[in-house]
Amino acid sequence: MVTANPPLTEAEKLEFGEHNQSQSESSSRSQLIVASYNIRYARGPHLISGGLLRKTGLSNSRARARVVTNHIVDAAQAFSAGRLLPSVDVLALQEADKGTSRAGGRHVARELAAELKMDWVHVPAGIPRGIKPIQRQWWLDFEEPIQLDDQGDTGIALLSHVPMSDVTRIDLPWHECPWRPRLAMAVTISIGPDKLRLFNAHVDPHAASDGQLEQMEAIAAQASLATIPTIILGDFNTLSQRKRVDTRKFLETRGYTTPFPTGTATWRGAGIRLHADWIFSRGVTINRWGVAKPLNVSDHWPIWAEVALDE
Repeated sequence: MVTANPPLTEAEKLEFGEHNQSQSESSSRSQLIVASYNIRYARGPHLISGGLLRKTGLSNSRARARVVTNHIVDAAQAFSAGRLLPSVDVLALQEADKGTSRAGGRHVARELAAELKMDWVHVPAGIPRGIKPIQRQWWLDFEEPIQLDDQGDTGIALLSHVPMSDVTRIDLPWHECPWRPRLAMAVTISIGPDKLRLFNAHVDPHAASDGQLEQMEAIAAQASLATIPTIILGDFNTLSQRKRVDTRKFLETRGYTTPFPTGTATWRGAGIRLHADWIFSRGVTINRWGVAKPLNVSDHWPIWAEVALDE
């Protein structure tokens, strides 16, 4: 197994930011809007065509910082305006780059949190340096890699209008793609007297179904320690019917439910539509849910759920 070079220090494994907002209204809430979004470093929706242009040398990176900044503003508008989805209280992000060239040097989670006036936690992946990426399946080879000498990183994040505590980093087992560690994270959300344990996951798309379930097992093991209602959400990369069925069955046998029908489109590329992103819950009721379209900040669409708190 390859490790980052140099490895992340303990201080680097979690990064926090606050916007010192008033959270007093949280004590009177009876519901919470949670959302998940693989933001793909705010690069835009064209993963496949963009990858082809990059491979042929026709991609223009000079305007990258401006494009990414504009996409972050667009995302903030979507998550706060209440048109594509209800105004979001807690937002889970995947592929939230920090200072990479492909993200125009932007810290995506921090800058989106600033636009939304949310507190935030970023969990960096710790990309190995100086190690050439392995050859991948051709349909997964369109993603723009982080360059070997790039000092930036990618990761996952949680942004919140309500208090977060007990933040836990979960390094997932990974074998197929050692240059791209996979992560999950957990936080406890507090809404007045109510508490909710929330897990944000980014599962490896390169692994076979059993490899993905090994990563889900690591998340489920952490979730089993919670004695309060629990939500597991994120990009599970269920890019085949078998992976979708196996992942759903895995979590349902552990007491979780989801309102999302298997096959709900949350990712698109070159006319293809796939179900990659999920929200599963245990111990709470989901009253409403949806996929936020159209939003052209990423190749994924955000998913969301309205969670009842007064059970």
